[in-house]
Amino acid sequence: MTLSASSSFAPIHALTERATRFLFFTGKGGVGKTSLACATALALADAGRRVLLVSTDPASNLDEVLATELSREPRPITGASGLWGLNIDPEAAAAAYREKVVGPMRGLLPEAALRSMEEQLSGACTTEIAAFDEFTAWLGGDGAGGAYDHVVFDTAPTGHTLRLLALSKAWTGFLQNNTSGTSCLGPLAGLEKQREVYEATVRALADAARTTVVLVARPQSATLAEAERTYGELAALGIANQVLVVNGVMLASITSDPLAQAMVERGREALAVHAAFLRALPRVHVVAMRPHNVLGIAAIRTLFAEDVTHAADDTEVVPPLEIPGGTLDLAALVDRLATEGRGVIMTMGKGGVGKTTIAASIALALARRGHRVHLSTTDPAAHVARTLGSDVKNLSVARIDPQAETRAYVEEVMQTRGSQLDAESRALLEEDLRSPCTEEIAVFRAFARTVAQGAEGFVVLDTAPTGHTLLLLDATQAYHRELGRQSRDDLPPEVAGLLPRLRNPQFTRVLLVTLPEATPVHEAAALESDLARAGIAPFGWVINQSLADAGVCDPLLAARAQAELPYIREVLERHGPTVALVPWVAREPVGPEGLAQLIEPAVAG
Repeated sequence: MTLSASSSFAPIHALTERATRFLFFTGKGGVGKTSLACATALALADAGRRVLLVSTDPASNLDEVLATELSREPRPITGASGLWGLNIDPEAAAAAYREKVVGPMRGLLPEAALRSMEEQLSGACTTEIAAFDEFTAWLGGDGAGGAYDHVVFDTAPTGHTLRLLALSKAWTGFLQNNTSGTSCLGPLAGLEKQREVYEATVRALADAARTTVVLVARPQSATLAEAERTYGELAALGIANQVLVVNGVMLASITSDPLAQAMVERGREALAVHAAFLRALPRVHVVAMRPHNVLGIAAIRTLFAEDVTHAADDTEVVPPLEIPGGTLDLAALVDRLATEGRGVIMTMGKGGVGKTTIAASIALALARRGHRVHLSTTDPAAHVARTLGSDVKNLSVARIDPQAETRAYVEEVMQTRGSQLDAESRALLEEDLRSPCTEEIAVFRAFARTVAQGAEGFVVLDTAPTGHTLLLLDATQAYHRELGRQSRDDLPPEVAGLLPRLRNPQFTRVLLVTLPEATPVHEAAALESDLARAGIAPFGWVINQSLADAGVCDPLLAARAQAELPYIREVLERHGPTVALVPWVAREPVGPEGLAQLIEPAVAG
């Protein structure tokens, strides 16, 4: 299978020809799920259908892409007759959920009891089930979604999506087996009322006549591997109607630009590696790279255009780009990070911006400078080990494994608190520990332990996509409450010291990683504000995969490079002064030598 105009891929507009009522777009962060979900929904609306576009992503950017301010209620999209959109806001959903449970008790219970109920319902688990509660209204039964011919879901990055889709089964089982009347979500009566809706949601997800899952990837091994993993996990949940879209494909280069040629070749190699997976799918669609950002209705419509060529050749003159002054290269940024000799370095940002690559590059550079470095991740869809590859002197690599951490935590609780209980109480404790909140606690403890290692050397943390990271950083109070309910042990010292460490700029250096595009920059800016409210100030910004800094001459890539400049200037002017610019490189930055291109310029040459 090749990336060429004569490829056997189906054209993207064919995605709407056999569209089921419900369509889910999922994949690794940054692959273009939102753009493709919007384009599909718009194409269906242009064909005369009534279409609702729903974002279940905690870091939704539908508003910016559609140029329409959205809320939790459907709103018509400007310039797109027949199309409505909404965002499922997890925080607003949690507030509404709390009020739904607590509201009927007002005036019946003392204020102290009501405050206790609200406190119990303020953890991460409540936020997730509340968002899922709203999600089911558009999918299960004949509820609000019944007014539309199609409901298109722009889902969250893969780890969150799989958890969201699995929740219906998880919570149904929890309701069936729980006998204590309470859970990490508070009284089960509120959940019991939704039981039929949850079961209808499960049926809808598994019904191939009603639901299609669209796996989205780039012509890159990491995103194709993620799509393949997702395919298997969804199939295990009984969701079999899946198709694949390979987005942002450089179909062929019409110039001798080495970077353009490298893009084509890297795409071909990635598809060859995953050829068996591609053959197993009923349909594979391709979307060619566009010379512009997909923002606004007019740009969205171009994704379904059949003509993807651009008229140019080697004789076309590409004007030189003047990159705004004040940026560092990654090696200079590492020099600044190394001055403390120890501490925690965290990469944060929108999914798909290259946090893993930047974290691995920094860890490698520090290790090569003779520092002891531990590289770890809290990302549920992590690829740290693959990115770094073989062993490197002074560098250890690990991943916070949610399943392993949960098993260890459950065992610890049962051996401590559980050993003091009678048989019936032990059974109730075991039941309580099966709730999804237990995993949040276990991962949080591991995160705190990893951060504490920064006292002995460098810890580089490749963190999860923005929404998950904020839940993790915001989990301290929820952790205290849940730990008290489950184990009643003293707070571990590494957890007690976590927030002071994160707020200490001499100990923790946060790097906001972005691409030179509108949505990643603006989401990183929103994250900067959220961190400020938590008392955490970023050390600097990293603008990754810049074509403007790569010296391209292919007209398509040059147009994309030109479009980067306003966002590079925006970061420098509003979020500087420490800003590193990392170029797009011809060789995939995987393994020590591949990563060395980013931190040792001579290697790239």
